[in-house]
Amino acid sequence: MHYENNDADSAFGFDGNWQDFAKIALPNLLLTIVTLGIYRFWATTRERKYLWAHTRFVDERLEWTGKGMELFIGFVLVMLLFFLPFSLIGMVSEALVARGQALWAVLLTAGSFFFILYLTGVAQFRALRYRMSRTRWRGIRGGSNDQGFKFGWSYLWKTIVGQLPMGLLVPWSMTSLWNERWNKMSFGPYHFDADAQSGDIFGRYLLFYLAPILLFVAMAIAAVTGGGIGFGLGGEAGTGVGVGLGIAIALFVWFFALGLIAAAFYAKYFREVVGSARWKDLRFGFEASTADWIKLYLGDFVLVVLTLGIGFIFLSYRHWKFFIVHMQADGNILLDELTQSTTRTAKHGEGLLDAFDMGAI
Repeated sequence: MHYENNDADSAFGFDGNWQDFAKIALPNLLLTIVTLGIYRFWATTRERKYLWAHTRFVDERLEWTGKGMELFIGFVLVMLLFFLPFSLIGMVSEALVARGQALWAVLLTAGSFFFILYLTGVAQFRALRYRMSRTRWRGIRGGSNDQGFKFGWSYLWKTIVGQLPMGLLVPWSMTSLWNERWNKMSFGPYHFDADAQSGDIFGRYLLFYLAPILLFVAMAIAAVTGGGIGFGLGGEAGTGVGVGLGIAIALFVWFFALGLIAAAFYAKYFREVVGSARWKDLRFGFEASTADWIKLYLGDFVLVVLTLGIGFIFLSYRHWKFFIVHMQADGNILLDELTQSTTRTAKHGEGLLDAFDMGAI
């Protein structure tokens, strides 16, 4: 038996609805509040079970097999192994400064910063590894035999190198790390292959890179123009009002324009990296445009504001649906050849990812 993509029938599908999700999310919110946040690990598991169960890939639905206790243990381990030592380092640094050894305090603080950057990379890798290992499709799972410690070093030096030449190598850093992480993953008997190219997204990054300079010039022009108009209407008294109004308008344009440009860059970046991914003979794609991303985040903002923050519980639903609806797959695969993954499974969940508040994908 084999699967071959038909343009009339997307390989991915999602049939959940927010009303059913609310029956899970609202009790989760109440239980999380009552338990002072502890229940959120089990809340995350309940939400994922619903989202995965309503997601179709080719001919089968996904299944989430992770447990809340795994996430809880992962978080506790991070607190014990990392955050307590970092708290001690902070106290030691203060003591060194008090004794006049500021240089040693600076070196210790800098070392802590680099270590946190390293742990950020480890967190991203291990979170993706965990989610792949807890996702089932046709009874098979994904995973990786790599522990993610080497990726942590890659994340450290590539992030630093990306920032060194005035930040111009950030696209290279982002795509290189994406490729390295996904090339270590597999699902069933097949490994993923990713070869995203930074050159394809550099143009939009350069626009985002130069935008602050252009917007600063526009802000200065707006302030001068507003001052001139204010002086013409109200003399010296109107100058200050005109300048202030010009700056206010310029600031609004600043943040609005930067948001649009950032969305344009990220939309192009995500299309590039997802479109570079292969799984055996399947090639993936992501069709969301810049306008789609803007609608998503504007919708998030309006939802949270109008509900006085309660709408935050629906963001995971909105983002997962957005991701699945815009995913594509093209190619063919022999379903009868699919066998179970032989990779090791992690014993606990996304403690580092949760601590650093990042996305695994």
